[in-house]
Amino acid sequence: MSLYKNLFKQTLIYGLATVIPRLISFVLNPIYVLYLSDKSKMGEVSVIFSYLVFFNVVLSYGMETAFFRFYSAEGNDKKNVISTATVSLFWSSLGFLALGLLSRNALADWSGIRVEYITYTIWILALDALAVIPFSKLRAERKPIKYAAIKIGNVSISLLLTLFFLAVLPQLAKNNPDGIFDMIYFRNYQIGYIFISFVAASLATFLVLIPNYTNISWHFDKELWKRMMTYGLPILFAGIAFAINEHFDKILLDWLHVPLSEIGAYSACYKIGMFMVLFRTAYTLGIEPFFFSHASNENAQQTYATITKYFVIFGSFICLFVIAFVDLLKQVLVPNPDYWDAMKVVPLIVLANFFLGIYTNLSVWYKLIDKTKIGAYISIVGALITLLLNWILIPTMSYYGSAVATLAAYGSMMVISYKMGQKHYPIPYDFNRIFSYLGLAIVFSAVSFYIPYLRENYPVKFALLALFLYFIYRSEKETLLRILKRKAK
Repeated sequence: MSLYKNLFKQTLIYGLATVIPRLISFVLNPIYVLYLSDKSKMGEVSVIFSYLVFFNVVLSYGMETAFFRFYSAEGNDKKNVISTATVSLFWSSLGFLALGLLSRNALADWSGIRVEYITYTIWILALDALAVIPFSKLRAERKPIKYAAIKIGNVSISLLLTLFFLAVLPQLAKNNPDGIFDMIYFRNYQIGYIFISFVAASLATFLVLIPNYTNISWHFDKELWKRMMTYGLPILFAGIAFAINEHFDKILLDWLHVPLSEIGAYSACYKIGMFMVLFRTAYTLGIEPFFFSHASNENAQQTYATITKYFVIFGSFICLFVIAFVDLLKQVLVPNPDYWDAMKVVPLIVLANFFLGIYTNLSVWYKLIDKTKIGAYISIVGALITLLLNWILIPTMSYYGSAVATLAAYGSMMVISYKMGQKHYPIPYDFNRIFSYLGLAIVFSAVSFYIPYLRENYPVKFALLALFLYFIYRSEKETLLRILKRKAK
C-alpha cells in the first residue's frame, strides 16, 4: 500500500510541475494580447517560440530518456551514467552556444528575425539544454518536490518579469521621466523584453542546478555513450515528429509568407484549445502508472476499454463546453477584438487535441507489449501529414489550413493506433457509446458555433449542454447507480 501511496504522491507532484507551467501560459497569452496590440509582434513571438520548441528537442537528442533507461538498468554504475550524460550535453550545449552566437547575423538574415532576438533564443536553448540531465537526475533520485519547485519557479520568474517589463516598467518610466526606470526602459521593445524574461528564468534555473556540474567526476565513458546514443536517437526522431505536429505550423506559415499579423491572431486563438491540452496532460500523468500496474490483471483489457469510454465522456463535455462558450472565454484569454478574426480555428484545434487525447488512450497497447518504436512511427506519419497538408492548404486557406492539418494529423494517428492495436492487443472498446458521445458533442458544438442565431444565444447553449449530460446519464445510468450503491455501503 505504501508503494502505491508513494507512486500517487510523486505522480501528483510531477503533475503539478507539468500542469502549472501550462496554466501560466494561459496567463501569459492575455498579457501578450493586451500589450502586443500589433498582431505582427505576436506573430513574431509565436514563430520564435516554435523554433524554441523544435530546437529544444534537437539539443537534448533523446539523452533524457536514455539517461533513465541506463540509470535504472542493472549492472550499470549510476555515477558513470550521470557523468557521461552530463559531459555529453554540456559540451554539445556549449558547442551550440558558440556556433549559434558566431552565426547569429546569418541566422537573422535567413529568418528575418532581429539579431538580438536570435541571441536571446540561443541563450535560452543552451541554458535549457544544460538543465536536462540535472532535472532527470532529480527525478531518478526521487526528489519530486525539489523538481517541481524549480520547474514552477522557472515559469513564475518568466511570468513576473514579463508583467514587470510590459505593464509596470512603462508606467514607472512615464511617472519618472528623468529617473532610473526611464533610463532602462526601451520603447517598442516588447518582444525583446519577453525573451529577456525567459533568458533570466533559464539562467536562474541553471544557477540553482549548477551543483550537479560541480559534484560529478567528469568521467566520459565512450562505449556507454555510444549505447546511450543508439537508444536515444529514435526518441529524438519521435520528439521531432511531435514538435512538428504541435508547433511547426507557425514556422511553415512564416515560410509560406503568411503575414505575421495573421500568424499572431492564429497563435493567440490557438491557446483556447489549451483547455483540452490541460485535461489530456493531467489525465495522462495520472493514468499511465495505472495502465502498467494493472497490465497483469485478468480483466485488464476490459478495464482499459472502460477507462477510454469515460475519457471520451469527460473530453466530449469539455469539447462542447469550450466551443459553446468560446465567445465568453475569448474575453479573458484573448482580450483584444483585433485578434478575434482567427476564432474560427478554435473548434478544429479543440477537437484535434481531443483526438490526441483519445490516441494517448489507444496507445497503451504498444507500451504494454514493449513496442514503443511503433509510437515513434505513428508520430512520424502524423508529422508527414502535418507537413504535407500545411504545404497544400496554407497558400489558399492561410492559418485555417494549418488548423485543418492539425485535426487531420491527430485524427489519423488515432485511427492508425486503433487499427494496429486491435491486431496486436485487442481491447473490447464500447464503440457504439463512444461514437454516440463523441458524435453528439461534435454536432452540438457545430450547431452552437456555426449557426449565427445561436452564437450568442446562451439559454440554448445551456440547454444543449444539459441535453448532452442527460444523454450521458441515461446511457450510463446503471453504472452510476452501482457506484453510488458502493459508496453508500
